[in-house]
Amino acid sequence: MRKLFLAILISAIGVTARSQSDSTFGRLRTITGDIRAFTVDNLDNVYLLNSSNQLKKLNSNGDSAAIFNDVKKYGQATLVDVSNPLKVLLYFRDFATIVVLDRFFNIRNSIDLRKTDILQVRAIGQSYDNRIWLYDEMENKLKKIDEDGKILLETPDFRQLFTRAPAPQKIFDQDQLVYLYDSAQGVFVFDYYGALKNRIQITGWENFKVAGKFIFGSKGNKLYRYDIRTFRVEEYDMPETLYGSRSFNFSGSRLYALKNDTIEIYNFQ
Repeated sequence: MRKLFLAILISAIGVTARSQSDSTFGRLRTITGDIRAFTVDNLDNVYLLNSSNQLKKLNSNGDSAAIFNDVKKYGQATLVDVSNPLKVLLYFRDFATIVVLDRFFNIRNSIDLRKTDILQVRAIGQSYDNRIWLYDEMENKLKKIDEDGKILLETPDFRQLFTRAPAPQKIFDQDQLVYLYDSAQGVFVFDYYGALKNRIQITGWENFKVAGKFIFGSKGNKLYRYDIRTFRVEEYDMPETLYGSRSFNFSGSRLYALKNDTIEIYNFQ
């Protein structure tokens, strides 16, 4: 298996901030119910996980579009990736298993990473070519696998390339680049061959997401949007109505805030 080598030269990008205290957030609608966690795709479909680990898909109008109930075998899902609305990834960390669903939530395949000797993974993400990126924490490598679990690409051990290897919590594939987010060290940006292209000094953000040309996140009572093209950060004062939200999610033009049993949807442009 051919290993692809990383570029070790880091291109530093300065990040500037601009206050947006005068920005407005117009509330569009709410979703109520038993909601443990949620995510959204680029078409503003909303995916809800309830306390029984049922996964439910609502379209952009709030109508039910699909339900996945077959969870007894796998337990509690730790990650739902909906980068491609036609192919949903459910990751069950305790079983090191990825379940692949179609857009109607029929099971296409399941991947037991242990069969490929990948034993410790926290972050996965869909690739542009419908393969799967993951970060192998035992070997400290970014890897790409197919739906059979076969390793198609892997980087060298990051401990050989960095003073401290990243420990990514999120992986996103966007516009021919792969983003690994380590909240303590920042954003590591790679090309599709595993070469390091940039390192963005964004740290401490929660609810991190790469969507379109932006990176979104939150910290305290602030919301942030980083423009990948201009390297500019916009800082927004969070409306008081959003204080105490359990989590946030973002699409190109909307902000989603999860409270106890409600998701509030706002314009965010």
